[in-house]
Parts: sequence; structure tokens; C-alpha cells
Amino acid sequence: METLQRLTRRQLEALRIVAAKDVGGRGVALKAIAASLRVRPPSALARLGPLEELGLIARHRGKSRATPRGLACLAEYVRHHRVAESIFARAGLSVEATHEAALEVDLALSHRTVDEICEAEGHPTVCPHGDPIAPCSTARGGAR
Repeated sequence: METLQRLTRRQLEALRIVAAKDVGGRGVALKAIAASLRVRPPSALARLGPLEELGLIARHRGKSRATPRGLACLAEYVRHHRVAESIFARAGLSVEATHEAALEVDLALSHRTVDEICEAEGHPTVCPHGDPIAPCSTARGGAR
């Protein structure tokens, strides 16, 4: 199972917050993460533990920061989500509905499946909302 497929939606949100709030690589305090998640610090810490075990964040002196692996995982998630949105748009869902539908499947899709879908869809470059989709390994001429 790939790293992205191991994450819960709540863990993914915690990773996003750490990456977004870490200005200058100094890390983000647990209290700030908890406030952004709208939970108490112990609940936020419970979400961060698995991220640290997977090497997606590093914690030092009470502060968390996203690792290069964590940032790559976030970028891959965005790609999965936008490719899924594109599939649902092609199936006839409204632009608004594509986001909700993609949330139902984006974490479950493997990289290989997303690459195959991307290739079958002709390598879409933007999602239905106009946001860019990173090219898949097939389009880049390599493998994952």
C-alpha cells in the first residue's frame, strides 16, 4: 500500500496545515496546529504521530515541519484529486459536484491507477476548476 493510501482524511488535513503554516522551516507549534484543526492539542498530536512514523513530518522541540517526503505526498494527493475531478467532470457531473465526488475516492487511488486514468483521459492539464494537474509519469516518459 502506498503512503498516500495509508492516510486518513484527518491526517492529510494535519499534514496540509503543517506544510502551509511552516514559514521559513522553523516548524509549527502543536497549539497552532490544533487551533487550525479546531481540536484540542492531544487530538492534534494523535494525528501527527502517524505522519511522523511515515516520515511525512519531523517534530523537534515541540514544533512540526513537513519533510520533503511529506511535501511530495501532498503534491501527489493534489494530483490524484484533480485527476479524479476530471473523470467526474467527463462523466457529466457539475464542476461543483466533481470536488465532492473526488473526495470519495482520491485517497484510495494508487499512483499506477491515477497514471492509467490520466493517460486514458489524454493527460488533462487542468482540473474542472482550472487548477493545473501535474503530468503523470507516462507523459514525462518515466516510471514511478
